[in-house]
Amino acid sequence: MAVVDYKCPNCGGEMTFDSASGMLSCGSCGRKDNIEHYTDAPRPSVFGQGEMKEYQCNSCGAVIVTEPETTATMCSFCNSSVVLIDRMAGKFAPSQVIPFAISKDQAQKAFKKWCKNGRLTPGSFMRANRIKGITGLYVPFWLYDLHSDVEVRAHGTRVRSYTRGDYIYTETQHFDVYRDITLDYVKVPVDASEKMNDELMDKLEPFPYDQLKNFKTPYLAGYIAEKYNYDDNQLMPRAQHKVDGFIDSYVRSTMSQYHTLTYKSKEIDTTARKAEHVLLPVWVFHYDHNRTKYTFAMNGQTGKVVGRPPISKGKMFMWFSGIFLASLISVKCVSMAMGGGFW
Repeated sequence: MAVVDYKCPNCGGEMTFDSASGMLSCGSCGRKDNIEHYTDAPRPSVFGQGEMKEYQCNSCGAVIVTEPETTATMCSFCNSSVVLIDRMAGKFAPSQVIPFAISKDQAQKAFKKWCKNGRLTPGSFMRANRIKGITGLYVPFWLYDLHSDVEVRAHGTRVRSYTRGDYIYTETQHFDVYRDITLDYVKVPVDASEKMNDELMDKLEPFPYDQLKNFKTPYLAGYIAEKYNYDDNQLMPRAQHKVDGFIDSYVRSTMSQYHTLTYKSKEIDTTARKAEHVLLPVWVFHYDHNRTKYTFAMNGQTGKVVGRPPISKGKMFMWFSGIFLASLISVKCVSMAMGGGFW
């Protein structure tokens, strides 16, 4: 049962990943170590995905019971950070990671500010401190490099009007349109965790992929991390679906010279050139308001917040009433300018 934690060589205190410095930091004496100097050598995993649920904390000796997907967590007895390295081995080992750049305190302050900016959210939601939990989570993603061969046949028309004498003529030209296009997309992200809401994860994009680091377990110290539930083959349809809109938009941009366009056939063959398993940083907030639980997510690098807060019916009524009144006054002012009365 391989449990890894990081103790300070100076004082023996717990070391965790520091988002400000990007280093492994001791909370007791302040020592900071460069993670790039650490070498990871996880052993090949010989356990099934649903096995090895119990581990022993190196700090206090308590038994750590986790779900099968958890790869990094906190000891509930002594609050030590632990990485369950057996679960990060073999096919479950990520190739890269984007470390957290936003600390827990920064995330909490930014989230409260985001709540207060909601124009239609209830005042009680914006004022009350109802955060029930905030978790720094490394979410497993697959990053796909996709190659698409696109073949399109369509019917296009060009229309022009001109005047000769007292007559106005409309001329319509008809064209057979053919396009043979090759498109490549890199680092198309798809979250691979069964627990995470796909819509929330999609809205957190984009992540700064220039911040990708070669994976080392110290990046996980102090955070929660999980294994993927779905492999790259299972999620390939979602990756294809994510680029469908971009493909269609690009194809149409090559036919912008036509006034009307009717597709006769459109064949798209999208294949994966490469799929990498990576961990991306997400702050997850659980918020309680009027006995209803809300879940929000924050990009751990950019600070982007996504989620659906409650809507105040009173604020919504006032908002649309204000828009209606402003529109009515504008119409009446135009009427007066044209010589009519105000009412």
